[in-house]
Amino acid sequence: MFPEFEVVPAVDMQDGEVVQLVQGERGTETSYGDPVEAARRWVDAGARTLHLVDLDGAFEGERKNAAAVEAIVEAVDVPVQLGGGIRTAADARTLLDGGVDRVILGTAAVNDPEIVATISETHPDSVLVSLDAKGGEVVIEGWTEGTGIDPADAAGRYADLGAAGILFTDVDVEGQLTGVNTTTVERVVDAVSIPVIASGGVATLDDVRALRDAGAAAVVVGTALYEGRFTLDEATTAVE
Repeated sequence: MFPEFEVVPAVDMQDGEVVQLVQGERGTETSYGDPVEAARRWVDAGARTLHLVDLDGAFEGERKNAAAVEAIVEAVDVPVQLGGGIRTAADARTLLDGGVDRVILGTAAVNDPEIVATISETHPDSVLVSLDAKGGEVVIEGWTEGTGIDPADAAGRYADLGAAGILFTDVDVEGQLTGVNTTTVERVVDAVSIPVIASGGVATLDDVRALRDAGAAAVVVGTALYEGRFTLDEATTAVE
């Protein structure tokens, strides 16, 4: 999936616009314009993968940014991974058949772990399980509900069920530009043999390097790129 460490730009969508939230909380968003324009811009800047999130879907369970996702899939020629509001195997298969390369399951996978195996049977290597941690436990329903589940323990279970990779987001530092915490990333990496994609808190090129050194296969970057803390090219060069 990621033959070498990759910096993946985030295109998080809410109400048809690109936004970044602080700690995943609605009402904290900063808007960055049109999702399709953003996607094209990142691909032109050298992105090899795009990370799309339908935030309305994550919070409400209903994907309201489907038109923007379809337009991005049509507009770019790099792999696209999508999360937010994908609650059933049928939803996932429809997206995969429609051009999305990987689906990201969070709430659905926690509530029904077998969904990972079900989707993987017909679409191998297409499911990323999103383990979003707040205060040391996995949270679901748009990061609003605790589960009491340890992310490293959960990661091993989903690897056994056929997940192609784990997306680990540190919600405690998400969107704050305060730096990364590599301790839990290392624990999740050590728990599985599948790729772990890290997300949350990246503010500097040193943060990108730290996640690579922690064993992550890729890092998703949002706010730092949109706010111009560094360019995609600078981040890619920093870890070559």
